[in-house]
Amino acid sequence: MQGGSEVFGEHSASGGRGARGLCIAMAILVCSSIWAVNGTSDTSGSPIRFAAFNASLNRGEEGQLVADLRGNDAQARAIAEIIQRVRPDVLLINEFDYDSDGAAAELFQTRYLGVGQRGAEPIEYSYVFLGPSNTGVVTRFGQMIGYGAFEGQYGMLLLSTYPIDTAGVRTFRNFLWKDMPNALLPVDPASGAGWFSTRELSVMPLSSKSHWDIPILVGDGVIHVLASHPTPPVYDGPEDANGRRNHDEIRFWADYVSGSQYIYDDAGRTGGLELGSHFVIMGDQNADPFDGDATDNAILQLLESPRINTHVAPASDGAAEQAALQGGANASHRGDPQHDTADWNEASTGNLRADYVLPSVTLSIVHAEVFWPLSTDPLFRLVGTYPFPSSDHRLVWVDVEIPAAP
Repeated sequence: MQGGSEVFGEHSASGGRGARGLCIAMAILVCSSIWAVNGTSDTSGSPIRFAAFNASLNRGEEGQLVADLRGNDAQARAIAEIIQRVRPDVLLINEFDYDSDGAAAELFQTRYLGVGQRGAEPIEYSYVFLGPSNTGVVTRFGQMIGYGAFEGQYGMLLLSTYPIDTAGVRTFRNFLWKDMPNALLPVDPASGAGWFSTRELSVMPLSSKSHWDIPILVGDGVIHVLASHPTPPVYDGPEDANGRRNHDEIRFWADYVSGSQYIYDDAGRTGGLELGSHFVIMGDQNADPFDGDATDNAILQLLESPRINTHVAPASDGAAEQAALQGGANASHRGDPQHDTADWNEASTGNLRADYVLPSVTLSIVHAEVFWPLSTDPLFRLVGTYPFPSSDHRLVWVDVEIPAAP
């Protein structure tokens, strides 16, 4: 989850789940960046580790992350050490501020991941994908389409030891919310009229950041990394604009992996993913299946999909320990606390499962964990308690294999 009020529309209201702001705008199409550095990781025949980490590497001002990474940033060192300890082959980082020349990504790789942190081995990612985010983008009407203090705040970064099929990359940053059939567009609770004007709907994308389909080349096969970071379902009013958007941002992937034909990408290509394709949906989805403020059924659209392998849910003993120690809303949660991935340090909210790595049913899950050590573990210093040394989210990882052909 990111801070601030991520709310949209020409109305103003209060109450419900937080103060409203004013956000809607035309998405600006900017070329994404894909590059490779020397070396690859040959892990053929071994399980492939996919990980998602909302690392909270966002800053309050444009350019501040680059400036911090040029120094000796303690938070970035802790984030890097967590990554070095887990050693994912493919890693999605949410809340990594976007800059068009990729300076932050390069600095993080060379000065932090590429340097052993407190006895951990350095790690190198040969392939990188990053692209612009709808956060902070303002239209000529003076409206934002995604909450952000500047364009690209709370962006995303994909790091891979496997080559990226650059020709096959698809992004969906400009897909309009109104173009989703039966979208949960909010209505004014008082009048029953649509919450957004026709003008707003003509420029409002579904994605609060972006949705990416990044094909990763694994041996002779391809695994599609489906990356996103839906808006938090809070900071709105009784119209539940953010909760509904969160629901539909999650629904997008459920429809995409089912091959839905209504979908179009930023290059104008239409249709969803070819049925039978290998994929892994990754990211901070800001939705727990049992607790919290997400709209009913939001994440269940993925967890109950017949196309997604949910036989093993990432877990940790540390999450269960912290839920018990913190009490508050945790005591009344219906979900198993060992699956929590976010420590929001709020008695009224409690800790939740917000971050996911969800493979397709065409992939076998070998193992899965949440990096949340017990307080007695020497590595607990990397997650800690509020104020956190790294992030309020925990890295989630899943090891998968491509089953051998019969």
